[in-house]
Amino acid sequence: MSTAILTGQPVPGSSIEADLRSLGFDLRTAADSAEAETLLAEVPGDERVALVDARFVGHVHALRLGLTDPRFPLAGIPGAVTAQPAGRQALTRAMARENSAGGGTTLVDSLADRILAALDADGTGVHRPELGSLVAAVPADPQARNEARQAVADVDDEAVRLKSAVKARDGFFTTYCISPYSRYIARWCARRGLTPNQVTTASLITALIAAACAATGTRGGFVAAGVLLIASFVLDCTDGQLARYSLQYSTLGAWLDATFDRAKEYAYYAGLALGAARGGDDVWALALGAMVLQTCRHVVDFSFNEANHDATANTSPTAALSDKLDSVGWTVWVRRMIVLPIGERWAMIAVLTAVTTPRITFYALLIGCAFAATYTTAGRVLRSLTRKARRTDRAAGALADLADSGPLAQGLAEALKKPARGLPGFTAPVIALLGGLAVVLTAALTDFGGPWPVVAALGYALTSGLAVARPLKGALDWLVPPFLRAAEYGTVLVLAAKADVNGALPAAFGLVAAVAYHHYDTVYRIRGDAGAPPAWLVRSIGGHEGRTLLVTVLAALLTASQFKVALTALAVAVALVVLVESIRFWVGAHQGGAPAVHDEGEPA
Repeated sequence: MSTAILTGQPVPGSSIEADLRSLGFDLRTAADSAEAETLLAEVPGDERVALVDARFVGHVHALRLGLTDPRFPLAGIPGAVTAQPAGRQALTRAMARENSAGGGTTLVDSLADRILAALDADGTGVHRPELGSLVAAVPADPQARNEARQAVADVDDEAVRLKSAVKARDGFFTTYCISPYSRYIARWCARRGLTPNQVTTASLITALIAAACAATGTRGGFVAAGVLLIASFVLDCTDGQLARYSLQYSTLGAWLDATFDRAKEYAYYAGLALGAARGGDDVWALALGAMVLQTCRHVVDFSFNEANHDATANTSPTAALSDKLDSVGWTVWVRRMIVLPIGERWAMIAVLTAVTTPRITFYALLIGCAFAATYTTAGRVLRSLTRKARRTDRAAGALADLADSGPLAQGLAEALKKPARGLPGFTAPVIALLGGLAVVLTAALTDFGGPWPVVAALGYALTSGLAVARPLKGALDWLVPPFLRAAEYGTVLVLAAKADVNGALPAAFGLVAAVAYHHYDTVYRIRGDAGAPPAWLVRSIGGHEGRTLLVTVLAALLTASQFKVALTALAVAVALVVLVESIRFWVGAHQGGAPAVHDEGEPA
């Protein structure tokens, strides 16, 4: 339950009471600031409370944006201020000072606006939503009130609400082929009481059915899979639009939206590989390669963004050129399309599935993603090299968490701290790259079952420890996590392919999927300011260097058939541990009321 305290002189014919009730508020009325303070104290501390001027004139959606968004402890618009439990103490202090200064006199001007000013004076962060053409005002006289009411009548707030449900920055395919109608699906869902999480789950189920259709290996199955994959993407857009339309944001919803996107895409890869196998074509290596490439692309995005999240002097000639290109309309769409974001990527996969073969689909996906990865990574390297920025301890900590170092690498890092101090600033990514290349190439160029990959994996553990031995604050240190991801995933892929036994590559696909889930989970925890996964979790699954070493040892000690079984068992064990801990954490965060933005930044 939410409570709104109406303050000031009521206006005959005003709709403010009905508007607040339509937004779920229970109403109280205060004649002066002293009574408002008393009513505020009576509202239970675990409930939302709002102070609203009874003379308020504006759109209902302006009130909705200002008073019901769950992401912000304190928020306000002209004539109204609200506090969730986390912001109640600041609101109570501001109210007490206002009452003391005003002496409980009858309210003449807007108490809510004075409270907002007091909160600003305290340095308290108050969210003020961007209202655009929406009206929110406290008219001082009848003429101003009539003008405000006319301004309200001139703007269709439902149209504004629908438009704002769509992300401002989206890919070409999503903007022009999906959002023009998916926003109406979102409104239909809102009016029937459906939640974004329910739509997200429907999108996952649809994608899994699409993967099952692809797994049939028939032309009809492939066509149905392509259609269902697009339908899943429509629902994927709808859930975010529904969240923005109805302001139903939640920690659990943000996590579900983000992780289900990965689960849907990678499950579809598996479905295509199974379908190809039914037709006698083994494309599991391509499916695993596509998952490795796509995950590493995302890690590049995540690491670069975290490294520069709060960097100072964050400018460069490359960034200036990018901003200049964005001012030319057509280049914006071209640049968004060539990075192959999720809309364009899924549309390409769906069409190629329906009209070609899984092998062609994977070839096109690998080529497109490789080009996109090269383009985006090169641009970010240039920005980093030309940018004179100092990165913070928070950024260095986030990169260290993304590195996912286990006990072996952490122990070596501690031992190598002193030697690492004398190394040049660009050393960390170079060492991570060379160590990773060494273990992958050794596994690829030697016979399966030999000892050399184990030796290379030991060297990889050493180089990994050296790479993270000092804070990752260098210009290119954000490349360390993606290099480590590519090394671990690439080693598993190569060894499974070298085993040359039926079932080894599907087992490797499952293992990489489980580990990738852990890495995505780490990212979304950092994004939500929840910190990295607990240390015991990273230790229990070995860290990237421990898993890489374990896989090479298994390949050296076991036969190819036994190696396949071991990979399967390892995949199941890792999946169980990371899933149980992840679900425990996110459900607990949701029940604890921690807010989070619905995933807005799906990378490429």
